[in-house]
Parts: sequence; structure tokens; C-alpha cells
Amino acid sequence: MRREKIPVGVLGATGIVGQRLVALLEQHPWFEVTEVAASDRSVGLRYEEAAHWLLPSPIPERVRRLVVKECAPGLECRLVFSALPADVAAEVEPEFARAGYVVCSNASAHRLEPDVPLLIPEVNPDHLQAIAHQRRRRGWTRGFIVTNPNCSTIHLTLVLKPLLDRFGLRQVMVTTLQALSGAGYPGVTSLDIVDNVIPFIKNEEEKLETETRKLLGRWEGETFAFAPLRISAQCNRVPTLDGHMECVSLAFERAPTREEIIEALTSFASVPQQLRLPTAPARPIIVREEPDRPQPRLDREVERGMASVVGRIRPCAVLDYKMVILGHNTIRGAAGAALLNAELLLAQGWLP
Repeated sequence: MRREKIPVGVLGATGIVGQRLVALLEQHPWFEVTEVAASDRSVGLRYEEAAHWLLPSPIPERVRRLVVKECAPGLECRLVFSALPADVAAEVEPEFARAGYVVCSNASAHRLEPDVPLLIPEVNPDHLQAIAHQRRRRGWTRGFIVTNPNCSTIHLTLVLKPLLDRFGLRQVMVTTLQALSGAGYPGVTSLDIVDNVIPFIKNEEEKLETETRKLLGRWEGETFAFAPLRISAQCNRVPTLDGHMECVSLAFERAPTREEIIEALTSFASVPQQLRLPTAPARPIIVREEPDRPQPRLDREVERGMASVVGRIRPCAVLDYKMVILGHNTIRGAAGAALLNAELLLAQGWLP
């Protein structure tokens, strides 16, 4: 039993993902928020003054009076969660790692670097082997960076993993219907999104097509070998608040039956479930048999927002099978993903 909680900091603590991290860390059995950091305009303010709180639960009492600090080494903690914008994270995260901090990042800045693990604990926990190479290559002694994928990538890859392992995969076609919270705050204006769908999200399709292949690939000692999988993505912004939906068609190496697909998905469990990590869902993938599920409003909170929900599994006239995937984009797709990564790092002895 852990008696003392590990102090942690949240970089970009006032944004949507930063707020989710603060909320998820409240009452966490292993970690405790002792530092919050944000942009210059928030530095020196109490967190309750700096954060335009957007979640239905109140600001955690112990965090609300913390003074916001600048996003620079000097924070009194050894682990930081980064919810920074990519352009800021590109410079700030290596500064923290160089100074000896463990950085669990939600930002896209370092995801595709050849020595940085892009991690989904159920999918590729072995990629943490890259940390030792990252430290040697960059001359860091204690610190390092681990990233979680894009919000849509996480739910897609979590579902693809057991199917790839059982049947092999050749091609993936995916069309996403992505919630407004994925755009941050204030995000998309009402005049743009009400009564509308926007068929473009900058860099989103490239992230889905590339990050998924890194996640499903392997670590080869000095770099990552990407999975030889063909993926085509189209991404759309839709007027739902939370929950990304993905319509997916798959071509398999060995075409399974529908029953075999369902069994592979529902029986899937991995290292986080074996280790009983606090944030890990007991069932990473939930299959719904109703013809009109999953739906964002009804299914995004399943397993505390940490599961991927699959429905409408049926034959595809072009590829082999098609299905619909739904997942919470700011919990499992962002803050919860970074938190689960940190739990795995601690459980496997990577935290100094």
C-alpha cells in the first residue's frame, strides 16, 4: 500500500485538458497536485481566479487556492502532466525533462520523434523501452518524455489492437465525427457549428494515419518500426459537446466471423488490467448490440470515460467488416490517457 502520494504538477492547467487532469487527480490514490502552471497572464493568480472552470464538478478544494506558476523548471514535484499547446510544448517539455522531470504529455509536439514513446498502456507498454535510449541520446539523467496519442487515435487504436493480433489487418478506412471540446476553449464559434458540420480539422487526419502505425509498430532498439498498415482518415467537427464517433471499415489478413470479432473485442485486456492501475477501465472495449448504439450522450461516460464503445459490427461490401467506435475525447482521449501512462510508469519503476 502506498502511504505517501507523489507530488505532481500540471502544465497548461487552466485549459480544458488541464482542468480534466486536475479533476481526475482529485482523490487519486498515488498522485497529488501540488503545482499548477499556465501562461504568463495567469501567473501569480490563485487557480480559482485563473481558470475559467468548465466542468460540472467544482474545482477541487485543495487546488483552488494554489498559486499559478510559470511553465518552467523549478516546480516542487518530480512528475508533470503537460496539457500545453503543441507549439509551447515543443520548447517547454524538453526543458523539464532536461532538468530531471518525468513529463507525461498530451501535446502532439514530440509524439512522432524516434526516441519518444507514444503510449497506450493496453496496446504497446513495451515501447517504454525507448526511455533508456532517449536519455542516452539526449544526455538526460533522470528526466524523459512520454506522450499519449491524439484523442481519435486512442480509441481507434485501442479497438484495432486485438483485431490486429488475432486476424491481421491490411487496410483501415475511418471517418470521424468529433466533438466540440476537442477544439479547446473557446473553440469553434456558434455561427460556424450550429446547424452545421465542418469537414476539416487541421492536422487531424495526418495524426490518425501516422500515430496509429507507430502505436501498432515495434521498438527496435534505436527507433520505432511503424506497422505496415494502410490507413485513410477523414475528420469532421460536429455539434456534440464530448465524445468522438468513428465510422470504420477494415480489411483483414484472415477474414473473421462477426462472432470472432465480438469475442476478440470483449475479451481484450492487457497490462493495465493485470496491474489493476487506478485509472484503467476494467473493460477497455465495450460492444453494444443495439442497432442505434453507441451514441455520445448515452455511452461516452462508460467505465468513467476510459473505455472505447463499439457497435454496428457488420459486413462491409468494399472491405471485410465495418463498425462504429465511440470514446470520450477529453478523458480517455486526453487527460485520462496521460494519467494512465503515469500510473504504468510508476508501476513499472520508471519514476525516480
